[in-house]
Amino acid sequence: MKHLAASFLIGWIASLGLVRAEAAQAAEPVSFSYKDWVLQCDNTGTCRAAGYQEEEGDSDPVSLMLTRAAGPGTPVQIELQVYSDNETHGPYKLTVGRLNIGGLEGDSLLIPEARVPELLRELLRSAWGVVNSPARKAPWTLSLAGLNAVLLKMDEAQGRLDTPAALVRKGSREESSVPAATATPRLVPVKPVATRPGDAGLVKPLLAAIDPGTVAEQCNSPDIDPASAVVTRLSAHEVLLALPCSTGAYNGTQLLWVARDRPPYKPVLQEANGDFDAKTGTVFSSMKGRGIGDCWSNQSWQLTAQGFVLSGSSNTGLCRGFPGGAWPLPDYVTR
Repeated sequence: MKHLAASFLIGWIASLGLVRAEAAQAAEPVSFSYKDWVLQCDNTGTCRAAGYQEEEGDSDPVSLMLTRAAGPGTPVQIELQVYSDNETHGPYKLTVGRLNIGGLEGDSLLIPEARVPELLRELLRSAWGVVNSPARKAPWTLSLAGLNAVLLKMDEAQGRLDTPAALVRKGSREESSVPAATATPRLVPVKPVATRPGDAGLVKPLLAAIDPGTVAEQCNSPDIDPASAVVTRLSAHEVLLALPCSTGAYNGTQLLWVARDRPPYKPVLQEANGDFDAKTGTVFSSMKGRGIGDCWSNQSWQLTAQGFVLSGSSNTGLCRGFPGGAWPLPDYVTR
């Protein structure tokens, strides 16, 4: 299964252009991966860099994540995470080069702010990091292969190259020249109205009005099962048609159409796809990168006066053995 992690990430990045039709004014994210490290910067300029154990090494899953908001003078936050099939407990000790940071406890292990500058120095000049726990003999071994390239890309994405606060390529350029963070887009949700008793009867005519070729193109099967289709009311004159769709060996979603509730129905296939929550007007989609479920991509949409608008998009980084993925790495956020 070598290279599956990289293939999943590349495929997910390529899909971002499709996901963002309703968010054209947002700044484009920056995605980059090299060796055992990955970078994801979101539409506000906040960047997250995550590193893992070697893909084919002997270590149980371990990951370190560096988070930095855009703008001059922003600090770096560092978190550590480990996983084992056998239950283990802290405190944990992280060793990188000549530096030891002990007393780390909890599910997500936050490095004390005062220790971050010295940890950054050791990370950039070391090949490995080691995590130990008194409850376990074998350590977790964090690979630092690719870290320098990923942090250099982070500096570039945030406009920090050649400034004193750059992580890799420091210089004398004024820190005040670093671009400020982009404002988080604000969405105004619209709550769907209550579904009417007769809305279920719209399934048959709406299915007859959709293009079966679209279903065949996007789903593994061209067959449409009327029993699986659901109609939910959005407004006084519009409804949502949801049709389950299998998209792979271990992934499935729902195709969604917005239509009039009377002829001509004029159903319009939505970019939003996934599970619709009629109480909140949200659509959520989640896709595995591979069958064991250690890497995911997630998108959400919100019903607004302008229709369904992208409200969030993220992935969980490289496929390195963490159930559910190691970290949420957003590329698009809203409030």
